[in-house]
Amino acid sequence: MAVPVGRGFLVQPCSSSSSIFHNKIYKPSLGAASTLWSTSAPRRYGQIAVQAQQRPTWLPGLDPPPYLDGTLAGDYGFDPLGLGEDPESLKWYVQAELVHARFAMAGVAGILFTDLLRVTGISNLPVWYEAGAVKFDFASTGTLIVVQLLLMGFVETKRYMDFISPGSQAKEGSFFGLEAALEGLEPGYPGGPLLNPLGLAKDIKNAHEWKLKEIKNGLFCLVLPSMIIISFFFRFLLQVLRPSISC
Repeated sequence: MAVPVGRGFLVQPCSSSSSIFHNKIYKPSLGAASTLWSTSAPRRYGQIAVQAQQRPTWLPGLDPPPYLDGTLAGDYGFDPLGLGEDPESLKWYVQAELVHARFAMAGVAGILFTDLLRVTGISNLPVWYEAGAVKFDFASTGTLIVVQLLLMGFVETKRYMDFISPGSQAKEGSFFGLEAALEGLEPGYPGGPLLNPLGLAKDIKNAHEWKLKEIKNGLFCLVLPSMIIISFFFRFLLQVLRPSISC
């Protein structure tokens, strides 16, 4: 009978019919132990070492919460406040994150486009962070607010109704006859030629890579304005402190 010694090998004692010179101590590869059953023709039984693949997390070595199992796009176990413990709340947070990410991407695209028009001289548009102080001539501020509330309220109401009852807003007559053009894929992912003109991720159930790319780009655009504002704050702080530093 073999006796385990340490972790790397086994020692088999000699029998009365075998010589001590015929018995050997074997150190198998990969740290697995092998057993000698015959001194003339020893056999090695390899053991397969399976290394568990750990999922990436936002902080290396951190165990993610059990309700964040990695199935959601962009799930790296980040929920320090435990907001997603309730499954129904987690579903709503996923939709809210999608909407905010898409607004952020649209905002960054608008910043780059208007700056391009301003720099090239095509249009005399204000800088994006000063646009809120500019008075537009084509409509009053009150009119713009009312129109925005009506349009955004309608869109957000339709989105909420589709979240409560998935697929209900794709029924005939629910969207001015444009239901076939929208062709909702699942809550948060409308499709069709209007919202998915390139036909990407038609199989939304297996489009995890596309979802991951979208949420990563969206979160980057969410963080980008904050970084710009912080950089402006530090520039302002340096200008204020520069005279005192010089003195």
